[in-house]
Amino acid sequence: MKIEIISGSPRQESVTARVAKYLQKHLSEITDASVGIIDVRAYELPFVQKVWTSIDAVPAQWKELGERMFSADAFILVTPEYNGSYSPAMKNLLDHFPKQIHKPFGIVTASPGAMGGMRASQQMLTLVGALFGIVSPHMLIVPAVDKKFDAEANLIDPNFFKAVELFTNEYIWLVNKIVATKEVQLLQPHV
Repeated sequence: MKIEIISGSPRQESVTARVAKYLQKHLSEITDASVGIIDVRAYELPFVQKVWTSIDAVPAQWKELGERMFSADAFILVTPEYNGSYSPAMKNLLDHFPKQIHKPFGIVTASPGAMGGMRASQQMLTLVGALFGIVSPHMLIVPAVDKKFDAEANLIDPNFFKAVELFTNEYIWLVNKIVATKEVQLLQPHV
């Protein structure tokens, strides 16, 4: 199973990226899934002009990104809040690829503020629906992110681990149910 965490902040000193890195480490410890991070800062994608409908349609300079997007079984979207919504850089990345039909998604928002990106999380529910993905209802909202994760992506607020654990356990449950169901359906003969 392959999970891709999309770290959606384009800022070089992103505190949101700390959460993505922590989740990658944590999920790698509690599952046997391959867990990667697609960091929007690593790809200078143009504004979307055309959806890349297959790996062959992806231009050579973004082929590695295309391979990761097409081979992912599940995604976690991690974003700061930009004017009440998710990051435009993450949206632009997702828009370059076709719908993610029946793929599970986890939603994570983070902010130095007290709300933790709550408004962005609500917008992301709509986004995942538009991608035809299946969203885990247990979101991870991270207020005061700079006081919960240090610059090396370590959790420094032990009380916040319960929220992380609830999010990851419920997300992995959903991923296992959906991916296992897809595999079973593929094995059944078509009538």
